[in-house]
Amino acid sequence: MSSSLRSPTAAVGDPGPRRKSLVLAICCLSIVVVVMDISIVNVALPAMRRDLGASESGLQWTVDAYTLVLAAFLVLAGSTADRFGRRRIFMCGLAAFGLGSLLCGFAPGIGWLIAARAVQAVGGTMLNPVAMAIVANTYTGAAERARAIGVFTSMSGLALALGPIVGGCLVDTFGWRAVFWVNVPIVAVAIVCSALYVPESRAGRARRFDPVGQVLIVVVLGSVVYAIIESGALGWTSWPILGLLALAAFGTAGLIGYELRRGDPLLELRLFRSVPFSSAIVTALLALCGFGAFLFVTTQYLQDVRGLPPVTAGLCLLPVGVPVLLVSRRIGRMVGARGPRLPLLIAGGALALSGGLSLGLGPDTPLAAVLAVYLLFGVFVGAVNPPISNSAISGMPRSMAGLAGALASTGRQAGTTLGVAVAGAVMGPHLAGGGAEFTGAAHGVWWLVLALGAGVAVLAVIASSAWARGTAVRVGTATEAPHS
Repeated sequence: MSSSLRSPTAAVGDPGPRRKSLVLAICCLSIVVVVMDISIVNVALPAMRRDLGASESGLQWTVDAYTLVLAAFLVLAGSTADRFGRRRIFMCGLAAFGLGSLLCGFAPGIGWLIAARAVQAVGGTMLNPVAMAIVANTYTGAAERARAIGVFTSMSGLALALGPIVGGCLVDTFGWRAVFWVNVPIVAVAIVCSALYVPESRAGRARRFDPVGQVLIVVVLGSVVYAIIESGALGWTSWPILGLLALAAFGTAGLIGYELRRGDPLLELRLFRSVPFSSAIVTALLALCGFGAFLFVTTQYLQDVRGLPPVTAGLCLLPVGVPVLLVSRRIGRMVGARGPRLPLLIAGGALALSGGLSLGLGPDTPLAAVLAVYLLFGVFVGAVNPPISNSAISGMPRSMAGLAGALASTGRQAGTTLGVAVAGAVMGPHLAGGGAEFTGAAHGVWWLVLALGAGVAVLAVIASSAWARGTAVRVGTATEAPHS
């Protein structure tokens, strides 16, 4: 293990086991509310549409405004935390997230709701990667860190899977605004506990602010997502959509060219020379794209096609949440003991199989068969998160823990954003049709999910090869040295 991994990045004493457990619990609490707000909103979409008179693209933006802001600013938040202190940024993020949640609950229209979701996401950017970096710097041993990351990421997967269940209960009992208000007391408790128990840490060498790189990341992600969401209304060959896609292409080229020449880039492209790291980011993108598309289609299928009330629709997703509890911790231990290959093969296989079986779901499919398919999605969620997080951070200097964790989280959020955007574009003209029209149109989404699962499995094999591991060692050694 490198010297940068052995020594702390800030002058803090090594906390004892009890303090470490408290820090892990606080970080898990923060990630639960941030990640749950990605999926909890899905089950409330039909109620929002009726109450606010929202269009289908408005519903897509309600989900994607949150995940898009998360994806666009996570890298900045991670590097900022490394510079100014992870606990400080973490607590600022909790406060901003709580304020955004409060504003969402009082939103008078869909436009106000989308704007409040963006505010909420600004706080979320300061929680997701920073919490991962706090965990990585609290647990310094390789084995204990792998176990802690396994617990942390299992909470992330559990929150994503249980969001629709919790959301269904809240919508059915108190209305859709309650899915946002529930965050406020949780955030208040997390702020107090963070002040009391989370130690401050920061990188030994601060990374400089990179405004050009940040703007280019926003341009690329925003252009792609906007083009996909609005393609249904404007058409793929319309000048606005073609212009947005061209802007995304030029933005990508500009981002790569600029960041390669910068001495201290926001997007550290050297890390991508590590095949396991690059594969972890792409795997996160593919996996969460599949799950984002699944949630967007499924919550509307259960309510609009099958006619289930929100609480029943949420409970129907319990088979997604239960396997996360049963699988993720075991997967975390498996990653620590044997590496990420087998867990990712399990995850990719489960995602591909669930996509293939979903092709047979119709308006009158027996509910038991529907729940069996959802069980496979749960196995996928439980298996995929621990190896992604561990692969992204392992082998990297601790001075880059915030950045590496941010890039992994960016892959997840970008994947979720694209999954919702693509699913909405495929389903948009058919959502009002219901019945056989809805489920027939959903076949395009399920074929996509099947292909994404196959991609995860292929990446698992490539990233675990001896050649790939060698690239990780070389990159870890190179990035320990300061930039020239």
